[in-house]
Amino acid sequence: MTPDAGEALRRFASHMSTERRLSPHTAAAYQRDLAQLAQWCDTQGLAAWPDLDHAHVRTFAARSHARGLGPRSIQRRLSAIRTFYEFLLREGLATKNPAVGVLAPKARRRLPDTIDVDQMSRLLESPADGPLEERDLAMMELLYSSGLRLSELLGLDLGSVDFGDGTVRVLGKGSKTRVVPVGGKAQAALRGWISRTRPALAKPDEQALFVGRSGRRLGARSVQLRLAALARRQGLPVNLHPHLFRHSFATHLLESSQDLRGVQELLGHANISTTQVYTHLDFQHLARVYDGAHPRARTRRKKAQNRG
Repeated sequence: MTPDAGEALRRFASHMSTERRLSPHTAAAYQRDLAQLAQWCDTQGLAAWPDLDHAHVRTFAARSHARGLGPRSIQRRLSAIRTFYEFLLREGLATKNPAVGVLAPKARRRLPDTIDVDQMSRLLESPADGPLEERDLAMMELLYSSGLRLSELLGLDLGSVDFGDGTVRVLGKGSKTRVVPVGGKAQAALRGWISRTRPALAKPDEQALFVGRSGRRLGARSVQLRLAALARRQGLPVNLHPHLFRHSFATHLLESSQDLRGVQELLGHANISTTQVYTHLDFQHLARVYDGAHPRARTRRKKAQNRG
């Protein structure tokens, strides 16, 4: 590319650090991405930044993918190009942004970790040898019973649980409130914690449902460390973290009910596509559901029986 093109890259690097104030990590990644783009332009005979069009950027993204770059990295690379061209447009060095509308390939969604029902039962039946263990058991029961996020659990106050109708009122993402059921085992564990153990730990004016040694609302890091230590004692083969209870709650509920919409409501997901990550049911199970429910499947099965 021309010296002017190289100078535009240098000016953009300064713009990122002084005006945009991007993190050093992001700025360095953008510079690497744009350097790769400049090298590719040289191979295509493109001398100046205004020479690039939509098709060029799509080809560059496709080549990046073919060479092993992952979808998230390509997404960042396209973001770098779009941001760079916004700068060029502002400086009068380009008339269009060729990266607008170019999409990265979809990233494969990693299935969340879960533990099976037997492992969960063994974990929740571990003895509570002291006040903190009794608190931990109540927290784990509630996480698994109601599919709460850690932030939702730690935000609960004493009045959040309604033992009369067996529900808990949760403040979720986007400050949205939802009411979810609390199972019998979780209710029993919570009653024990609230009546026997919490009064000796909590400060008189503290309203948090779960408190730490200080008598104040429990912090996220404390819960993470307590669960990790418990997993080591139990010899669990997975990393025991708070979200694992939510993942297991959703997976076990779906396996039993196949009610995706219901699980979406319980989890507080705004979009059902977020809930669909939990639908990693085995194909044979899905085939049985299909054969039992689809009209054409029933017709096919009836014909086979008549032939027999």
